[in-house]
Amino acid sequence: MGLLNSINGPADLRSLSTRQLESLAAEIRDYLISSVSRTGGHLGPNLGVVELTMAIHRVFESPSDTVVFDTGHQSYVHKLLTGRHDFSALRKEGGLSGYPSRGESEHDVVENSHASTSLSWATGIATGRMLRGEDDRHTVAVIGDGALTGGMAWEALNNIAASPDLPLVIVVNDNERSYAPTTGGMAEYLGRLRADRRYEDVLTWGKRQLLYRTPVLGRPMYETLHGVKKGLKDIVSPQGMFEDLGLKYLGPVDGHDLPALETALRRARDFRGVVLVHVLTEKGHGYEPATTDEADRFHAVGVINPETGLPLELSGRAWTDEFSDELLALADEREDIVGLTASMLLPVGLRPFAERYPQRVFDVGIAEQHAVTMAAGLSFAGLHPVVAVYATFLNRAFDQLLMDCAMHRQGVTFVLDRAGVTGSDGASHNGMWDMSVVGIVPGLRLAAPRDGAQVRQALREAVRVEDGPTVLRFPKGTVSEPVEAVRRQGTVDVLRDLDADGESHPSPDVLIVSVGAMAEVALGVGDKLASAGAGVQVVDPRWVLPVSADLVDLVRRSRHVVVVEDNIVDGGIGEAIGKAVREADLLQPVWCYGIPKEFLAHGSRGQVMERVGLTPDVIATSVTRHLASD
Repeated sequence: MGLLNSINGPADLRSLSTRQLESLAAEIRDYLISSVSRTGGHLGPNLGVVELTMAIHRVFESPSDTVVFDTGHQSYVHKLLTGRHDFSALRKEGGLSGYPSRGESEHDVVENSHASTSLSWATGIATGRMLRGEDDRHTVAVIGDGALTGGMAWEALNNIAASPDLPLVIVVNDNERSYAPTTGGMAEYLGRLRADRRYEDVLTWGKRQLLYRTPVLGRPMYETLHGVKKGLKDIVSPQGMFEDLGLKYLGPVDGHDLPALETALRRARDFRGVVLVHVLTEKGHGYEPATTDEADRFHAVGVINPETGLPLELSGRAWTDEFSDELLALADEREDIVGLTASMLLPVGLRPFAERYPQRVFDVGIAEQHAVTMAAGLSFAGLHPVVAVYATFLNRAFDQLLMDCAMHRQGVTFVLDRAGVTGSDGASHNGMWDMSVVGIVPGLRLAAPRDGAQVRQALREAVRVEDGPTVLRFPKGTVSEPVEAVRRQGTVDVLRDLDADGESHPSPDVLIVSVGAMAEVALGVGDKLASAGAGVQVVDPRWVLPVSADLVDLVRRSRHVVVVEDNIVDGGIGEAIGKAVREADLLQPVWCYGIPKEFLAHGSRGQVMERVGLTPDVIATSVTRHLASD
């Protein structure tokens, strides 16, 4: 970290020579590979934007000028260039966030890791500054070609086109990938632009030839030049769509050529209006393992060997694997099963399905809203769609879930990966709102499997439902060991019955309702209460919404009810059970334990769960106090 140690802010970059800048770029790549291989994190995206981030900070003056990243996982280089050099605890409790963070630096603005939002943020910032008379401040939005597949980006572009004088620079970081290769019409369009770098040279040649020729058909020379320019543009490069929107277009520019980048960005800055700069980068650039056929696994890595790129920590079987295998088995059995996802084919487990049945799996790009309504249409056409997304991203398509799927009673199954506390990716990635969000949807059924076997069983049950949407949700990481039920009572699994002296407890003092992956915690609470002399029963409803009559019957036989879930308490399963208990004219108190309604700082899942009190010790202590005061 020779040169890098001397960079405490963007201004320090501007005094470096070309040779020093080249050395700094190499040093940054070496540092990223070395540090991220020890902590885990988003490696490929950041290796691809080293020169681009350097050029932005040399041309623009952050924080007076604002840089908005879409998404923020490509901001590691930005962190280094703004003086944050300690990556030893990256994405760990007390360390640097894996995304921009206002608490870390005045250079960070947008913390959200949800894609396709940067253009809207940037439009608002640039417009606000114009209204305040701050015309000398620029706003730069860095958006990937993957994020350009999102509808929100195009809503923003439509609005931007009506304000061509905004001091706004849009940098399209085109690396042909989001998490995986970018798909769809926008990908093909940018691909044509990417292939036609000849445009500027041919146009320059055409203008030079016309200077020595007479005007065509008596037209003024400027009209002749304009006509030839348009003709060359249409023939050689199809960038007309951006220019037809009123956006000045520059590029394509080699995203690893620092002088070329700086030249393009200065032209964009000095234009004093909206300019789109199309930059071609290579995800994982400079690190051979991240540029091979296996490049997608370097989007986000765990602890790896920096020499080989191979994992140092062997992980066990993931929750996602259970879903992926069972879906493939179902697809073999039923030709009507189809899969959809939003640029997440690999991480949500749809790749094996897509490899075996490529015509039955649809990656729609970063367009969750479209995916959900398309699924409604597929259901209407007689198929059964399975929409697989991260739990946090279902928030983006709530209207479509409510109005297109549920109101029309379409049989669509939603599989929500990374539900509950995800930990290291921070507030925007925690899937802690999903059960509250879907809980208000009429006719929706929600399953929260407690282990891998239950994931498989619940998926089979879900795809049999054809009169409304179903939802399955499970957490991130290695799947827990199977939690066997003692018995099943109606639709409810009993995980722990009364102790051996149960005859003295004809009904339990405490009924603990375990939601999904919280089974081990709930059983731990049960053990602690039982050791203190309470009669305890622990149950898993399996299908948690709507609240089943079988669960209400179990409540009727108990004295107190405890609900343990990894969702926010407000509007969660505990509140739904409490409502069902009151509607049944029962008086048992229902004590709810879940996640508080706040944005949770990053840390490991265990650290975050301990921070919010979702541990057997904390819950058992709280329940004991309730019992004592009852």
